[in-house]
Amino acid sequence: MQFLQYRVRKSLRCYVNCIMTDASDDQSGSLALPLYADGYPGIMYQRADNGLFLMPKGKKLSDLFLYGQTLNPVTLSAQGAYQLVVLQLYPFASRYLLNIDPKVLNDECYDLHHLKGISIEEFYERLKTANDLPTQIEIMSDLAEALLSTHTVKQDDRIQSTIHQIIQNRGLGRISEIRDQVYLTERTFERSFMNEVGLTPKQFAKIIQFQSSLEKIENVGSERFTDIAFDCGYADQSHFIRVFKSYTGLSPKQYRLQALQHS
Repeated sequence: MQFLQYRVRKSLRCYVNCIMTDASDDQSGSLALPLYADGYPGIMYQRADNGLFLMPKGKKLSDLFLYGQTLNPVTLSAQGAYQLVVLQLYPFASRYLLNIDPKVLNDECYDLHHLKGISIEEFYERLKTANDLPTQIEIMSDLAEALLSTHTVKQDDRIQSTIHQIIQNRGLGRISEIRDQVYLTERTFERSFMNEVGLTPKQFAKIIQFQSSLEKIENVGSERFTDIAFDCGYADQSHFIRVFKSYTGLSPKQYRLQALQHS
């Protein structure tokens, strides 16, 4: 998917990390978009002539949904023309949008048409009649604001601070040192982090560490895997390969070859 230079609305900058889109008008084409763990949930609006499916589950997705943390590798699949518009959320944001335990959204999608307490069909009808991307993004932003005002949840700035620090540290460093900076006991920190993100701090840090290695493989095609493993804090290359394969279903070598074929 593409990261576009659309400014996130000021009122949403604490919750929305970026805006992503993808589209094709090719009626005879197809989409097979792999999704790997990255630590970020999101809200997606999609138009697909023949439906958008989550593979390997074979689940047909709603045209307007919120997805949670991706732990196991999946693929978005469509045949024919399609359009995807995504507000990528910060790791804690899904709780504030839906006011539900984010853990239930891990590897799952929540059909926003099922929401109560908000006129979701009003936003949906506006999205269907909007034919340009900027208007669709404005409507999606309106929806996010409405969700935040409907599901008022007390924010935990301490956990949000640790999330940003884990991301900044690329998943490296001791979780205990980060925890000590917000003056929480281990038990309270673990429980609060799980309530906010749906993952343990260690799980989240491992995902961010993996994403760092993924970016290096994609951006530095000539770098050796041993060097990537070392730079990203893995004990050795075999450990790096095991972790990478658990998140992608591919070895780093297989992933690089696949990326080169599609570049």
